[in-house]
Amino acid sequence: MNKNKVLSIGNSPYAFRIYIFCITLVGIIIYSFHVDSLFLPLDKWVMIYVLTASVLIVNHFLIYLPPKGNSISMDSSIYLASLFMFGLSTALLILGLFSFIYALYRRRVEWWKHLYNFSMYNLMITSAYYTFLETGGSIGTTGIRNILPYIVALIVYFSVNILLLCFYFIFLANQLFKGVLHFGLLKEVGMTYSITLILSLVLLVLLQTEKYFGVFLFTILIVMLSMAFRKLLYLYQEKSNQLNHDHLTGLYNHGYFKETLKQQFSDCKMLKQPLTLAFLDLDDFKKYNDRNGHLQGDRLLTFFGKLLQKAVEGTNFTVARYGGEEFAILMPNTMKEDAYVFLNRLRKEVNDTYFEGVEHIPYRCLSFSCGIAEMEKDMYESEELIHRADQALYYAKAQGKNNVQLYDKHNMCLDEIKFKQDLEALEQQVKFFLSKDVYTYRHSKRVFKYALEFGSRLDGLTDHERQTLILGALIHDIGKIEVPRDILNKSGKLEKHEWEIIKKHVTWGREIVAAEKRFDDLLPLVELHHERYDGKGYPYGLKGEEIPKLARILCIIDSFDAMTTERPYQPTKTFEEALEEIERCAGTQFDPVYAAKFIAFVRERYLPLVEMQQLD
Repeated sequence: MNKNKVLSIGNSPYAFRIYIFCITLVGIIIYSFHVDSLFLPLDKWVMIYVLTASVLIVNHFLIYLPPKGNSISMDSSIYLASLFMFGLSTALLILGLFSFIYALYRRRVEWWKHLYNFSMYNLMITSAYYTFLETGGSIGTTGIRNILPYIVALIVYFSVNILLLCFYFIFLANQLFKGVLHFGLLKEVGMTYSITLILSLVLLVLLQTEKYFGVFLFTILIVMLSMAFRKLLYLYQEKSNQLNHDHLTGLYNHGYFKETLKQQFSDCKMLKQPLTLAFLDLDDFKKYNDRNGHLQGDRLLTFFGKLLQKAVEGTNFTVARYGGEEFAILMPNTMKEDAYVFLNRLRKEVNDTYFEGVEHIPYRCLSFSCGIAEMEKDMYESEELIHRADQALYYAKAQGKNNVQLYDKHNMCLDEIKFKQDLEALEQQVKFFLSKDVYTYRHSKRVFKYALEFGSRLDGLTDHERQTLILGALIHDIGKIEVPRDILNKSGKLEKHEWEIIKKHVTWGREIVAAEKRFDDLLPLVELHHERYDGKGYPYGLKGEEIPKLARILCIIDSFDAMTTERPYQPTKTFEEALEEIERCAGTQFDPVYAAKFIAFVRERYLPLVEMQQLD
């Protein structure tokens, strides 16, 4: 289990330390240059003390916002109002005085963080000041004529803040850069700064008319807003807890877990961090229920839920009741091997924990079966991780229950009987094309044949992957059943809107195949076989190994057949011409590794037959 390390300047990257040093040095120089005199009139110092006290108070009474307990401080409103009313020197004096007092109060925070925060505000305030003047703003006056300078100054203030934070994370951990520039985050921060500008203008008007009493009113307003939003957050969290938690076990429920998994999957994939999912199923729960009654069964579920909750204390794991007697544990920043050790140890602890009535079920103790799957780089959605963990759980139960199994492609192979049944079921679906578009039917059958032969020659595929490739090849164009007949059979060039309809066949195909859970493994092949290796494909523009391996293979086979098949509105390539096209597009449209292997396969398997036909 991984625990977050406390960031210190000593164990941070060298580039990050240089960045912190440079920003701190620039901030101190700017401060020294602009605060050139401390000999000010008494009334001005009184105002500085009052405004500094206001900054301290609003930093204590933060405004908390749902949904995740985010908080904002209105200290920027005070700095901006001071800047617009009294000028740069006064605003920086307030910042310096506040930073000194705050550093004494929060001594546990590392000194460099206080200095960096102080320097960052220095740069923000100074940039806003000169922008305000350059756009025609007038210090000490209010009115509509200053509205544009106010807005532009705020934009600069906001931009400098975002830019400095971006570089902070770039030098700290380069992979976090995309997360910092996420549109949703920028939009949220932009809204916060808009509120900041409005409140700064309110304080500016109060300073011009009421001075000390105006600061008092503004501070009271912020405190009251803070209390009101805290109450709102409390009510929100109370209602959210009711909606997100299972009423019986107190764990997170199915809906919340799916949303959390989706978010964690996206984050870990972007940050290239491991993510592991485990499904746990109480063994022989139905037998326990039948013998002891449903009320006692509910008590067992509650008891087991508490065991799981206790087991994940002190970690960043999310545990949920997935449904019935099935539970799920989501483990970010955890490799599957570490998850296996953790869950196998938990399984043994559960075996040794007595609960009334368990002596009458087969193992004569409380036990669970568990399946574990780790996110892989070619996965493109969280449902794939769920499906693999579910398969591993099924395999654990098939091994006699009371054991933990890692997802293994070799162990999860479909048996031949089930494969034949699936093949027959999919062939029936493909036959629908016979009455609508015989070309698509024949194309699907040929791609199926190529996949069958090519897959058998690929050493890197498991039996399960070969069977998945074959089934996916047969059904990959099933979404075209939703495309209007006049578009499918059009003999001329497709219009732009017609092409957009054709492109939708991959998502329509996914919806059709997803209707039966047993075909979940085929979904990436159906939906992603038109993605390109260079990221210029559809529907998502996935790139390189973001595209699942089998979808990359199917893309080559599908394109080869499309190029070598006679159709009235497009020129037909010979096998050799098609292979030359695949070779030319290797690394752009096609995976270069599998493109080379497919070219070798066709030249070995089919070109001799073509040459013989030409001789005849």
